[in-house]
Amino acid sequence: MTKLKGLLLTEGMHGMISQVEGLAKALDIDFTHHKVELNSFWKLIPPKFTPVSNITFNSIGSKDFDIIISCGRKSVIPSICLKKNSKKKVYNIHIQDPKVSLKNFDFIVAPEHDGLAGENVILSKGSIHYLTNEEIVNNHEYLTERLNKEKEYLALILGGPNKYYDYSDQNLKIVFDKVKSIVEKNNLQAVIVPSIRTPKKTIDLSYNYFGQDHLVIKHIDKKAYLCSLSLAKYIVITCDSTSMISEATLTGKPIYIAEIPAKINDYRFRRFRDLFSKLNIVKNLDEKVEIWNYETLDETNRIAKEIKRKIS
Repeated sequence: MTKLKGLLLTEGMHGMISQVEGLAKALDIDFTHHKVELNSFWKLIPPKFTPVSNITFNSIGSKDFDIIISCGRKSVIPSICLKKNSKKKVYNIHIQDPKVSLKNFDFIVAPEHDGLAGENVILSKGSIHYLTNEEIVNNHEYLTERLNKEKEYLALILGGPNKYYDYSDQNLKIVFDKVKSIVEKNNLQAVIVPSIRTPKKTIDLSYNYFGQDHLVIKHIDKKAYLCSLSLAKYIVITCDSTSMISEATLTGKPIYIAEIPAKINDYRFRRFRDLFSKLNIVKNLDEKVEIWNYETLDETNRIAKEIKRKIS
């Protein structure tokens, strides 16, 4: 049977790409990915005040599609417009709250902690993403030649600064002190992995802090990230990244949240962490570690199955 064709629309940020591509792969559709560019001052106008017209965004090359999957503020109007102007039946799915009438979309996929409700809303626990267990397992050996085979491992996954969290040296050293205390007390080796949002100065700081006894990945390396998830006995992730915390739940391993003081009200992040704490998935990082069990999450495939069922 011929696969449905998908059109993915994002602003080009890694977290958004992970979500739309993850859902597209789980839906088993052929897809093309387009970075949305809004025209003129429409870049500054909220979607609810923007006309549903193709004059507001640069032309999208693909004309033949059955499903639109969008994520991010800038992709809201293009998704609605392309569906409206299509000459055939097109389903449009938006990930996250579009901040316009939900009736403009066939499906809205939103994290439970956002508190969105509607007949066409499908709630996810955390963020959906494109990681799979198979990828994690397949990259198990990637870092082994660079690690001490006599030790077990703790993975420290670093996010990056945003308007909510300050990645100052002082704040980071508090996290590093806790991690160093844990690895020394438990005879572990730390693997420090940056993400696409991690500043170079943060990577350099971690390298200078942890020295030669531990492994600091100095560049963005997805295989190193996947390998660290596979090898680690314990996983520590900075509090700013709901997407990487969600990805780590595939492993079923203990996940510790490294808190960084908030600059402004971070209630959405806290609601997310509170939910995962109630599900017994995460604990706050202090100076001790333990093993516990929880039901692993694969929200992307669960939601894809629900969408398939409703479409069929």
